Amino acid sequence: MSDFSVKPTLTGDRVVLRPVTEEDAAVFAEILHDPDVLTFTGIPADEPPLSLDYLRSWYGSRGEQSDRRDLALVDQASGEMVGELVFNEWDEPNRSCNFRTLIGPRGRNRGLGTEAIRLFLAHGFEQLGLNRISLGVFVFNPRAIRVYEKAGFVREGVEREALWHRGQWIDSLTMSVLAREWAVHRGHPETAPSVSS
Repeated sequence: MSDFSVKPTLTGDRVVLRPVTEEDAAVFAEILHDPDVLTFTGIPADEPPLSLDYLRSWYGSRGEQSDRRDLALVDQASGEMVGELVFNEWDEPNRSCNFRTLIGPRGRNRGLGTEAIRLFLAHGFEQLGLNRISLGVFVFNPRAIRVYEKAGFVREGVEREALWHRGQWIDSLTMSVLAREWAVHRGHPETAPSVSS
């Protein structure tokens, strides 16, 4: 049985995932100003930024949520918080939830995201007892798609024209990984025997 009310700290080789706090708000404000973050999350560039007070309230209240798990991504080498990983939209009877991640510029292109995703998925399947973890990603974000596939996510379908962006419609991919797939590859599908659908 999943218990999302407990907010653990998960330690990997190069990353630590820990509960988000109100004190993280200033770093998240900076991350949410990054042009890539705005583009790939579908936030319009002309949308007013979230206030620091709002972000303090939001991140300060995540520990009280019993239906989601928000963890900060910390680079062990520097001790710097560089992003977050979230399980939300928890469907308890069907043991499934949505996954999303947000990684700022200082956390990119060093393999931290891949390690963090694998660590978080292991927690979801092995500690929380989830059966299915899904996500949505815009097709113009091939870097993220590659990382998700490296961690074991499988493309399921396309939400056509899900985002209006700079004068054109952008599709969104739906991807997921199942517990039985995770049991075979543990986040390394490229080296595991094939998993039948």
